[in-house]
Amino acid sequence: MATAAPAGASTGLKPSQAAEAGRSAGPEVSTFTLNNGLQVVVIPDRRTPVVTHMIWYKVGSADEARGVSGIAHFLEHLMFKGTAKNPAGAFSHAVAELGGQENAFTSYDYTAYFQRVAREHLQTVMAFEADRMEGLQLTDDVVDPERDVILEERRSRVDGDPSAQLGEAVAASLFVNHPYGTPIIGWEHEIEKLDRHDAIAFYDRFYTPNNAILVVAGDVSPEDVREAAEETYGRIARRADPGPRARPREPEPRAARRVELADPRVNQPAIQRNWLAPSYETAKGDRAYALDLLAQILGGGVTARVYKSLVVDKGIAANAGSWYHGDALDDGRFAIYATPRAGVPLSELEAAIDEVIAEIAADGPAAGELDRAKTRLVADTIYAQDSQATLARIYGASLATGGTIDEVQEWPSRIRAVTAEAVRDAAREVLDRRRSVTGELLPAAA
Repeated sequence: MATAAPAGASTGLKPSQAAEAGRSAGPEVSTFTLNNGLQVVVIPDRRTPVVTHMIWYKVGSADEARGVSGIAHFLEHLMFKGTAKNPAGAFSHAVAELGGQENAFTSYDYTAYFQRVAREHLQTVMAFEADRMEGLQLTDDVVDPERDVILEERRSRVDGDPSAQLGEAVAASLFVNHPYGTPIIGWEHEIEKLDRHDAIAFYDRFYTPNNAILVVAGDVSPEDVREAAEETYGRIARRADPGPRARPREPEPRAARRVELADPRVNQPAIQRNWLAPSYETAKGDRAYALDLLAQILGGGVTARVYKSLVVDKGIAANAGSWYHGDALDDGRFAIYATPRAGVPLSELEAAIDEVIAEIAADGPAAGELDRAKTRLVADTIYAQDSQATLARIYGASLATGGTIDEVQEWPSRIRAVTAEAVRDAAREVLDRRRSVTGELLPAAA
């Protein structure tokens, strides 16, 4: 069933993690736009007679108005409640009867629905999805119980998990002005007030064909997809113009911040530091590519600097690593995390992390180290070509956050062109303590 992405993460795969699948040696991706504004992307994959059908709406939790947090995720759930033509459960039952799979997800920047079926059933799922793009029917009897489901989901995933609570607090501290600081699932006191009118208003504004991208990957031709799309989605009229995705910008950080959460349910302490970082959409030049490589050099496996220093050499951590969330429409995050070995204070881990950061910012990566990072980062992404669904997600997520097909396909060559100086400069500029929030997860007496 539909679920929201966890705080600080995206359920779509970013081009920086899987774009090699779209390079010139890969599938011949094509795109066209229907008269109603729906963009269609076709990714041929002839290896098996199946197709992955995805509809991406260019709206996520960061597009919500203040006071109605969680409405994007709430509507994702409600999209399964049926239309006049297809009552609740009919779509899911049909996909199951066809031997297919389905699901949906909400992120900060987009909401997506997908089905995987045999190729001869493509137009069938298209017709169902097109029907709920314009014909969703909502009543209080449907909406109110589902709101209780969302509240219970929040209680189990956040209220019952101290690490999730810390994640929300870190995000809220890092994004003081931007809606990325609000959890995708929403704040509990605001979810409690969501109603049918909120859902319908959000649906009518954003779930229009000119605000959506259809991605079809599989054993199909562009001509077949165009014909089926015109017959189904092409009949839907535009009913709104969502306008530009204007969001408040995050001001330049000037003060390091700390967040501490102590809870008796915590068995394993942990420390994390998040920095405000430019994304592929907001970064200039090769900065985002350099940050992807920096994350690989610092935290991409057991030979990476953070793991090797804290876990292998010093023996003070049980685990350590880093990640870069660059697949955002606005500025994203860079993070380093670690969990201590028994008896090691978090302050010792933090000092060791600072040491690793200082070294990379001063000297940059060694030539061999950078080459290995490039090879590993690009090689890992090649496996994306083996997954039809992953291919669909790569292009859908990129296009929904301002990217282009060319940018996805050019990603490997852009990564290979990054210099050691660019990685060093990225570390110096982004991994500045003033741009960071440090979060500590600690055990506490009951």
